[in-house]
Amino acid sequence: MKKVVLITGGSRGIGAASAIQLARQGYQVAVNYKSNHAAAAQVVAQIRAQGGIADSFAADICDEAQVIQLCEDIKSQLGPISHLVNNAGVLATQMRVEDMTAERINQMLCANVTPYFICAREVLKQIRAYHQVDKCAIVNVSSAASYLGSANEYVDYAAAKGAIDSFTRGLSLELASDGIRVNCVRPGCIYTDIHADGGEPDRVDRLASYLPLQRGGKPEEVANAITWLLSEQASYATGTFIDLAGGK
Repeated sequence: MKKVVLITGGSRGIGAASAIQLARQGYQVAVNYKSNHAAAAQVVAQIRAQGGIADSFAADICDEAQVIQLCEDIKSQLGPISHLVNNAGVLATQMRVEDMTAERINQMLCANVTPYFICAREVLKQIRAYHQVDKCAIVNVSSAASYLGSANEYVDYAAAKGAIDSFTRGLSLELASDGIRVNCVRPGCIYTDIHADGGEPDRVDRLASYLPLQRGGKPEEVANAITWLLSEQASYATGTFIDLAGGK
């Protein structure tokens, strides 16, 4: 079976590292991005330089119509999607709950939760129509924030990732009888650009000494877990959570 994987938010951080690793494992990779074409093109160029197959696809996955078109475009250019990495996410500036507006809270919940549902829905349509379903899989990227709470910083983001944990469990049970596996990784303090979005680019360095492993994580370390969960080596794992948070 030809393996075609959609990675949302694939132009940077964990998404980019996963794209590169999955290409090495023989997946044809659809690198989704919202606006940074140069970053997505760089990931695609690196994959192609290593002999892999990849292309970049611009889409705002908060927009349902764009998700539908994205999946159609991938099917036309690379082939029907067989695997999904729900990875894209956003942070807002660090803030205590008592200072948050409804607008901010709704934005965080909509941007970090709804796209996972819609992307899974559209990918599942292609899986059922074109593939041997028990060879297909989904990995959701949640966060250690879902169980740590991110007090004084990102409680809204933590709550959104808690929803992704519930989504993972529920969808895994819905699809288990078909053999379609749904699993989740929960990264902690990983060196990615998302911390700059929250207003503290060096956040991982500040927190590293508080972690049992005494260091921040690398995107490639999260990508290792994503790659395994998508693979047939994880054929008996569904509804599973892998925490990559340095011992937290």
